[in-house]
Amino acid sequence: MTNNSTSPARLAPPVGGFQEIDGRRVFVHRSGSEGPAVVFLPGASAVGLDYFGVQQEISQFTTAVVYDRGGTGFSDPLPLPRTAAAVATELRELLRAQNIAAPYVLVAHSLGGFYAHRFAQLYPQDVAGLVWLDAFHRDWDAFMPAAASLANVERMGPDREQMEQMRPALREIFAESYADCPEHLRQALIDARTSDEGISAGIAERTELTGLATELRAGPEIPDVPVVALTVVGTDPAQQSLTSERTLREMHDGHTRMDAALVNAVSYGEQRIISDTSHHRLCFDRPDAVVQAVRDVVDRVRS
Repeated sequence: MTNNSTSPARLAPPVGGFQEIDGRRVFVHRSGSEGPAVVFLPGASAVGLDYFGVQQEISQFTTAVVYDRGGTGFSDPLPLPRTAAAVATELRELLRAQNIAAPYVLVAHSLGGFYAHRFAQLYPQDVAGLVWLDAFHRDWDAFMPAAASLANVERMGPDREQMEQMRPALREIFAESYADCPEHLRQALIDARTSDEGISAGIAERTELTGLATELRAGPEIPDVPVVALTVVGTDPAQQSLTSERTLREMHDGHTRMDAALVNAVSYGEQRIISDTSHHRLCFDRPDAVVQAVRDVVDRVRS
């Protein structure tokens, strides 16, 4: 693994390094020891090191892995969007190349839920448990109001021009989000999240949500493994300004029922409602809740 060179389109990661997969470099950072290994699957626009704080805490009791999907974060460029199968296959190759033994506890945030479910469909024997961090679900449209359907989520996302106008505000938002990060991490993360490549990747990954849900519906349910779902019912100011109060209420209700269905489908499942933060800030504002959810699933797997 090496991190002493960077592609012209990607910034150098402040920690971790690269694993070559199919002739391109995928960013990965692992810490801790023993198992089961806990693997974070970031949301759209997020990077693996967004979860650095919780990774460091989890590494005190097991192996913890953060990474960037091909085409995102510090990994080499790749045409986006991709199928969930392509992302899942890449992740399995990465973990094997790093000699990180299966089975894994997958920790999926937001869009990462689609990829975690596809990984579990393709490699059920490699999944020991799941932690759902306010993540997407293939049956999203069955629970959400029409205004928040996947097709509408795709359409309502900001375009390149809008993101360009938002860039100064984004830098401020990320500076606040990463305030507790070590200095060498903080500036690199702000730069990565507000770079042309970072903005373009986030937009591109949100353009095929309905296709990803369709891909997942053609396969099985998640395997019968321990699952803890953190359901966020707090709202960030930007969402409040764009969405009616009634729609927000229906979305929170739908999301709560959707995650309840997820945990009720397995022998050991638990839902925890988080009301004091928003979707994007879960790992920054409530690292305690995330670490506890992971610890509980890891303990369940070990026992």
